Amino acid sequence: MTQPPSGTAAPARNERSPGIKLVFAVLIAVALMVPLLMVYGLLWDRQQQAQTAQASIGEGWGGQQTIAGPVIVIPYRATDTTTVNENGKDVTRSVNTIRNLYLSPQSNKADVVIKPERRKKAIYETVVYESQVAGSAEFVLPADIARYGVAREALLLDRAELRLGISDARGLIDGNSIAVNGTPLALQPGKGLLSTGNSGTFAFVDWTGVAPLKVDYRIGVRGLGDFRLVPRGVDTRWTVKSSWPNPSFGGDFLPATRKVAGDGFTATYAIPNLALGQAQVLTGDLSPPNASNYGRGGRSIQMDMGDMGSGPAEASGGTAKAIAIGLIEPVDLYSQVDRSIKYGFLFIGFTFVAFLMFDIIAGARVAPAEYLLTGVALILFFVLLLAFAEVIGFMPAYLLASAAIIGLLTAYSAAVLKSWKRARFLAALLAGLYALLYTLLNLEAYALLIGSVLMFVALASVMYMTRNIDWGGIGKREGAA
Repeated sequence: MTQPPSGTAAPARNERSPGIKLVFAVLIAVALMVPLLMVYGLLWDRQQQAQTAQASIGEGWGGQQTIAGPVIVIPYRATDTTTVNENGKDVTRSVNTIRNLYLSPQSNKADVVIKPERRKKAIYETVVYESQVAGSAEFVLPADIARYGVAREALLLDRAELRLGISDARGLIDGNSIAVNGTPLALQPGKGLLSTGNSGTFAFVDWTGVAPLKVDYRIGVRGLGDFRLVPRGVDTRWTVKSSWPNPSFGGDFLPATRKVAGDGFTATYAIPNLALGQAQVLTGDLSPPNASNYGRGGRSIQMDMGDMGSGPAEASGGTAKAIAIGLIEPVDLYSQVDRSIKYGFLFIGFTFVAFLMFDIIAGARVAPAEYLLTGVALILFFVLLLAFAEVIGFMPAYLLASAAIIGLLTAYSAAVLKSWKRARFLAALLAGLYALLYTLLNLEAYALLIGSVLMFVALASVMYMTRNIDWGGIGKREGAA
């Protein structure tokens, strides 16, 4: 066999061009998107388990609560006229029925106090509350009641009921009371309002309809999720207080005034019936509020159409409007992890670019398997982050997971790149990336701006460093040989 001349180096074996190396790095990065999507699936599964645990807490405590009323329900006599065809002739028949008239208060004022409490099941935690509603309402029977299609003499005032709607009556606690003109009344179970799924409580009231009716009520309920109030009346005024420092105000009306501090919040609502778009007198009850107007879910309001009235099914008086107050966590660890996973491709991309630069420019050969193992380690960070965050919280979990991955890749890159100096550079790069990611997670409004600017700077730097690379050749090593 002919030997190469003395003093001449053997040609490089299995050396690839910079362009081929770039293609390999890109293909491996794209392939790593599959395990990254699997991490998304793991996150979704853990979220479902957390929601299941929260729901199980609500089963024994009380679900999402919606409070409506008070409303006076007065039965009245009505005549239905129908025309049928008998033996080729139209025959008109009249049928006497009993229907319900729904009278909203002239004014309704209430003070609401929400007491939050943390409950845990296994590693999952949720916030429950106990609310106390103390209010007073005044009812006046309009003198022009006939304008609403109901004759005054048809009203059965001796069978009137004072109803309060409570969407999940399981959450009722001791101390509930109701008084009419200073006289306490016995509360009865059931017969709420349609806007709360016909769940709630009521009391029989004997009213002549001549003098105004003053009602004082006190309701205490436990709940989970949003706390909702359905305004009914000509003038509704609520004051809501709580020691929870992170409220979420939603629904159809926002507070007229609100004060949020570290020791809690205070919100006041002033809602006239012109804003409600509802008459004081209705011949049909209001259906539940539109669920799409509210943020967080809870126990849904179940419709019981069989309790809409004592006679035939009555037409709905429209859709109820409501306010919603949520006691939200300042940091939802699942949403934080979800947002961090979306930046996973940036970690893979920047790290691979660093390896590629060392390979092409510095001559430190990096094999495809080494790219792959490095990418797997970067994806493992998000799994560690999710696992630790459920136990110790997001910020400690972020520090622990990032420190573990930085240490692992620093030691591994020192062996791959044959230099601790290069490994320290990679460690600094990863530390900067993790610090940048944490900053982006906390600056939601400017995350896109900062991220796009930094990507532009990184791309410009890579383009500058590789401006003299011969992507079709075998690099500088061939020239050196």
